[in-house]
Amino acid sequence: MRHRIAAVGGGPAGLTFARVLHRHGHSVTVLERDPSPDARPPGGTLDLHEGMGQRAMDKAGLLAEFRALARPEGQAMRILAPDGTVLRDWQADPDDKAHPEIDRGQLRDLLLDSLDVQWGRGVAEVVPGGGDGVLVRFEDGRQETFDLLVGADGAWSRVRPALSSATPHYTGVILIETSLDDVDTRHPDLARLVGDGSMAAYGVNRAVVAQRNSGGHVKVYAQFRAPLDWHTDPDRHLGLNRHADPNPGVDLADAEAVRSSLLALFDGWAAPLLDLLRHGAVFAHRPLHVLPVPHTWTHVPGVTLLGDAAHLMPPLGAGANLAMLEGAELAESVAAASGPDELDKAVRAFEEQMWVRAGKWAKITTAGLERLVSPDPAEALALFDELQPS
Repeated sequence: MRHRIAAVGGGPAGLTFARVLHRHGHSVTVLERDPSPDARPPGGTLDLHEGMGQRAMDKAGLLAEFRALARPEGQAMRILAPDGTVLRDWQADPDDKAHPEIDRGQLRDLLLDSLDVQWGRGVAEVVPGGGDGVLVRFEDGRQETFDLLVGADGAWSRVRPALSSATPHYTGVILIETSLDDVDTRHPDLARLVGDGSMAAYGVNRAVVAQRNSGGHVKVYAQFRAPLDWHTDPDRHLGLNRHADPNPGVDLADAEAVRSSLLALFDGWAAPLLDLLRHGAVFAHRPLHVLPVPHTWTHVPGVTLLGDAAHLMPPLGAGANLAMLEGAELAESVAAASGPDELDKAVRAFEEQMWVRAGKWAKITTAGLERLVSPDPAEALALFDELQPS
């Protein structure tokens, strides 16, 4: 029996689910709000772990293709003090397959091949429990029904409300992303500073992190603890002292205003670290949110969640890996289900397994964020020391 199956969201979770199901000979539709694959930047780089993301790529029949594009050298990590002193410098073994990096865009393109992706299909509402399946209402007014709808649509999922009343809450940490292009030619000193992988400097409740992507592209992240509305009065909220104006708010769309606030926040740090912020052209404001831990729900036939939609956690290397492995495992379970009752049992069993594993990782990453953006910068260094193989 062929089930009518759709995944909402064209990120790593939804595409892995669809790819593995397609490999097992089952049709599946991916519903993506973006109007095209190139509608917005695909994001930075991901490290796929051997037992998680790489295992999912193996189930998708794409492990060799992944390894051809992956960057083992991207596992290198350098930790600096705010004054520029190198505290740790871990180099990567070119044969180390533990967690090599791959650009999100490259990963997406690998997974997209042969899939039925309907672009520009924004979901407005999901109504489970109908006799003909799960009803999906789209933003354009159309609607369809499916036997199984998989919500892989991220932090602000439109599918989640059909299962859970939980909403993401703010962690207290702001992340502002910028980037440098053609870094080896245009900023060779910064290219050497970042190295082949990542570089991070940790201060009191703040950090600057830079990560090399392919093609000479470097992502830079300023992280700091502040109220969600810090930009309404950055001097007061960030403890700065720059303006006589009682309300010197910052327009987050004004790159120069954001840059000025960041340079003031990191004032006194080594010049090369500040140069990572000085040379960024565009600044994206990304407050870090998480879902409650653990996040579970009463099983609803015909609907489930994957990845950030199910267990949004701090971005410390686990989220995408979990999402991809979950997508692959759910697809295999669905492919083996021969009828409606078996399909529902398979989804229910998958959810129970996912909740246990995701709950463990959510606790680990939440504790990790507390240590990385901490009043005591030594906590960040100690965490990295603990994570290094003995």
